[in-house]
Amino acid sequence: MLQTKEIAIPNEYYDKHATIYFDTDQKPKAFILYFHGGGLLFGTRTDLPKLHLESLTGSGYCIVAYDYPLAPAVKLGKIFEDVCASVRHYIENFPIYLEAYGENAGADPSAAPSPYFLWGRSAGAYLCLLAGAHGSFPQPPAGILSYYGYGFLCDGWFMTPSNYYCSLPAVSESILNALSGEVHAGGDMNTHYSVYVYARQTGKWADLIYDGRQKFFYLDYTLRTCDKLPCPIFCAHSTGDTDVPYSEFLELCNRYQAQRFVASHSMHDFDRDEKNPVTARLMEATLKFLELKLDRIQASAKI
Repeated sequence: MLQTKEIAIPNEYYDKHATIYFDTDQKPKAFILYFHGGGLLFGTRTDLPKLHLESLTGSGYCIVAYDYPLAPAVKLGKIFEDVCASVRHYIENFPIYLEAYGENAGADPSAAPSPYFLWGRSAGAYLCLLAGAHGSFPQPPAGILSYYGYGFLCDGWFMTPSNYYCSLPAVSESILNALSGEVHAGGDMNTHYSVYVYARQTGKWADLIYDGRQKFFYLDYTLRTCDKLPCPIFCAHSTGDTDVPYSEFLELCNRYQAQRFVASHSMHDFDRDEKNPVTARLMEATLKFLELKLDRIQASAKI
């Protein structure tokens, strides 16, 4: 049975939490550290569809969904630091996660942390990929799941007005005045989504999430200087993605020899439609990727 528990994560800037999802009938094979999407401007850690949660936890994976602070109250540097701190918290405080899981964990709390995967959707995938490229962890991830993620590898699309978003009713710059200036993690669709629409309509998305010289944005917050990631990656994308161009997906896959999942769809977050057969196939492909990587880890440990 799917269960959830919430834990507090120490943080000096805001009230930070993580939600742990697990199946009480399963012993954990590995942990999946999840970061939500929303263009770094909106979204919450509790956005995962039920199908995803049940498919993964029912197969023995424990999902940990983390908060992270949102722009423009904070900029990309602090967001990235916060995500890396979440990963380190898992590695350095593994007994806390086992304790939250419950008696069925079936593992020694004093043992080394279980293998973990990074998983993100959209901006969350970008943060996972960036953490893999530029983060320094005492235990590297076993793999990265990128659902319609990006690395700002292709020019133009993120610094110019989006044709799709320009087809929507125009959003005024005054929408920025409605946002809290305090550091916060939760960005509800009703209050924050319009800021993302404004950012994409005007081509000012990068300005809202990053404050610094463009040279250092490309060096520190894209994947353009990263030739190799520390682990295998699984990339899923739709051919008609309205937010992240398909060319970005192709560049990401080609650069890192990613395992690919392609959906013939015109929606960005195509997997939110839980009744569409393509979503079920996505979960099957995701589980196959996870199982293969775990099998290789276990085989290496026996040598």
